[in-house]
Amino acid sequence: MTQRSDLVLADLTPQEARTARALLRWSQVRLAAKANLSEATISDFENERRILRVEKRAAIRSAFVLAGVVFKAEGPVLQPGQLQRQSSPDNRARRHRL
Repeated sequence: MTQRSDLVLADLTPQEARTARALLRWSQVRLAAKANLSEATISDFENERRILRVEKRAAIRSAFVLAGVVFKAEGPVLQPGQLQRQSSPDNRARRHRL
């Protein structure tokens, strides 16, 4: 049975996911790895092709929160000082530069 705290944690829209991912400069691959989901799941959710179950939305939101994203009424924002720690490129971007 889903508890109220799970519903609050899972309250995530595709737009919020795209915005939070952009703030962290994460690829869909990196978000999928952090949330323990497939890249197709992330892509389908962000492009509104799939409605995710509460558990999957909670996993995505939790990955963002652990990385320093705060969800406010006006949208996701980074905690102060998080941009410097999160700005390193993910492995896919690094491979393209080699």
